[in-house]
Amino acid sequence: MDFFSFDTSWQDSTLYVLLSASTYFSLLLLTSLRVIIKRRPSGISLAWLFLIYALPLLGMVSYFIFGELHLGKKRQKRREQMGDRFHHWLHTESAENRQSKEGISPCARSMQAFVESYTSIPMLKGNQHTLLSSTDQILLELTQQIDQAQSHCYLLFYICSEGGLVDNLLDALIKASERGVQCKLLLDSVGSHDFFKSELPFIMRRAGIEVGEALPVGAFRLLFQRQDLRMHRKLVCIDDHVAYTGSMNLVDPAYFKKGHGVGEWIDIMVRCEGPIVQLMQGLFIWDWYLETSNKMALPLSQIELPLSKIARFPIIGAQNSQLIPSGPEFGKASIHQVLLSAIYEAKFSLVLTTPYFVPDESILEALQVAALRGVDVKIILPAKNDSFMVKYASRAFFDELLTAGVKIYKFHGGLLHSKTIVIDEKIALLGTVNLDRRSFWLNFEMTMLIDNDQFAGELLTIQMHYLLESDQFLLADWRKRSYLKKLLESTLYLFSPLL
Repeated sequence: MDFFSFDTSWQDSTLYVLLSASTYFSLLLLTSLRVIIKRRPSGISLAWLFLIYALPLLGMVSYFIFGELHLGKKRQKRREQMGDRFHHWLHTESAENRQSKEGISPCARSMQAFVESYTSIPMLKGNQHTLLSSTDQILLELTQQIDQAQSHCYLLFYICSEGGLVDNLLDALIKASERGVQCKLLLDSVGSHDFFKSELPFIMRRAGIEVGEALPVGAFRLLFQRQDLRMHRKLVCIDDHVAYTGSMNLVDPAYFKKGHGVGEWIDIMVRCEGPIVQLMQGLFIWDWYLETSNKMALPLSQIELPLSKIARFPIIGAQNSQLIPSGPEFGKASIHQVLLSAIYEAKFSLVLTTPYFVPDESILEALQVAALRGVDVKIILPAKNDSFMVKYASRAFFDELLTAGVKIYKFHGGLLHSKTIVIDEKIALLGTVNLDRRSFWLNFEMTMLIDNDQFAGELLTIQMHYLLESDQFLLADWRKRSYLKKLLESTLYLFSPLL
């Protein structure tokens, strides 16, 4: 009988291999079709297809985790519920605080009109903005404002890291809560990972501070929401009279990431006073509800306030400003279009500072065109960067930009983390947005558009101080770099749409 029996194990193995191969190639094809059907910018789609076919299993898994914008059905429902109330509130803002078209500088009108049509957020007049370029000064002033707070302290940051002057600020927040001030602290789950793993959240909650974790991450959450969408805004609102935004996280640079070899982080913040404070409070309330599901009352608009409180958000200056929130909740393309408009509006000068420079094709082309039509375009980047991939991916663009006449500088005074743009010495943009695709389309960001030549001149002065600590890249020298560096830049350039 044994002589006539057949061993069928090889048939089972062959069948298993065929089924596995069929499943594998079916998944590969379906993932590719999904990438194509989404019709995102061609560079992003091609980068994903390259990764999927170069490293199939890793590429497919990465795409389903990081490739699409989805934040979960519960958050989507909260966004829809809050959206109608928020937009209604924006439309009830007092007409006397909205700046008319005639009161807006010609080069700011297109940006202002686009932002208002896209987000319903108007440009407000009567504000006063004060630049703070010393990180010690920023932390000391925030601590002082918290010490003097009588009603509320709302803080929103990407990173909160203990050490140095930050400890004093957090102590002031605890004391403010203990004396009856309403204190809320909202931090990004990834950026403030060490904070949430420490005892501080427990200590602060015990003191009465409400601590929220924005966009929490976890293995189980991978099934329901994308994990690399981050809350990157920086926002502080103290009572009803003052608010702050800019590039600085809740860290003391003298203690933060000392072992990374990039020097201290160089940042900037702006103190805001006037009607714009109301909109900044409204944005915090929007974010707080979406992240914690706890509702807060939006600030009463001027037409709803009793006469006794009509000066809550008074006109105290002569500066026009417009808040530009961006991210999946406000329209993924809004800040990208504003930046494009800013570059094309420039007539004779354009100065940009950013720590992370990975532009898409449209921004890259706009910068080249600006230089070719005679605009003095200066881009100031840190000489040392804490992201190896971003550092070399950004340098893949240098040859084209330098050839077109764009001036690129490397800053040696630390990790230049300021995100600023000054257009024709008249218009200023500053906030949390980097000149990279992650900031354009993925992160929750915040930018302030300030239409005032005095303020723009003050910001330009700070940028010129950065230049004093910078060296210029020269095209002839740049082209002498080694072949290996060119190869590294070109290789990482392929992944630039995903950075």
